[in-house]
Amino acid sequence: MTHADLSNYLIYPNPENPRLTSQVTGRDHTGADVDVDVVTEQGLTVYLNKQEIVTLMTLGDHPEYLAVGFLLNQNMLRADDVVTGIDVDEELEVVIVRTQRETNYEDKLKKKVRTSGCAQGTVFGDIMEKFDTISLAADARLKTSWLYTLSRQINTTPSIYQKAGAIHGCVLCKQDQPLVYMEDVGRHNAIDKIAGYMHMHHIAPDDKCFYTTGRLTSEMVIKTVQMRIPILISRSGFTAWGVDLACKAGLTLIGRAKGRKFVALAGYERLIYDADLAYVADEPKHSGRKHAD
Repeated sequence: MTHADLSNYLIYPNPENPRLTSQVTGRDHTGADVDVDVVTEQGLTVYLNKQEIVTLMTLGDHPEYLAVGFLLNQNMLRADDVVTGIDVDEELEVVIVRTQRETNYEDKLKKKVRTSGCAQGTVFGDIMEKFDTISLAADARLKTSWLYTLSRQINTTPSIYQKAGAIHGCVLCKQDQPLVYMEDVGRHNAIDKIAGYMHMHHIAPDDKCFYTTGRLTSEMVIKTVQMRIPILISRSGFTAWGVDLACKAGLTLIGRAKGRKFVALAGYERLIYDADLAYVADEPKHSGRKHAD
């Protein structure tokens, strides 16, 4: 496989990190012994100042970005909150986010565990609280030539998925360049890692697009809108509620983006059809990346 140019990435997966995968011996369909790489999964308990908030089941990398992004997307952190410190204890599997603003959620919260599966899991706060008040950049545009370049770049970037599978990926992009690529056992964790990275590195969302390997669900749409990113792209399909919410928010929603094919079900006025399809390779049937949905 020809690997992508990684020079434009700010951060990308490290499939050689020994903490993120382990090797298990089993038997294949012929009865022969086989060594298989599998992804790790561990608990991460998030504190906001002195209050325990949630235990997330996660891959285990970038705990600081995951914690900050989770708190942002649950409306526990505000966009203007000043994070004064982040303490990570890998042995105890704990991360503490400290803020200048005093916070107290003791009366609202009990200890919860949020699963790494594809369902919503345990969610705190009203994630729809700000949804109707957010305005996305109306002048954002996506050229189809950028879309095809992004798909090719992302699908050839070395990843934990290529090594072990059973994982989701999310990528923050600008025009035809992928910038921030995060993976995790749950797609909500991968999204939150990017939200945390954007907040901590002061990355503006208005001229960005968001690429995910998972389904375009209501959760995906809500979090993308909360992050104020105007364009959301996926190789996978849609849910009806996801499409409805995208239309209400003015979000450009593009799914089934494989090879030269894609479908836009909301916000397609942002699309500029500049690519010559005669020069865009289609994907062969029964091939390509298949992430867990």
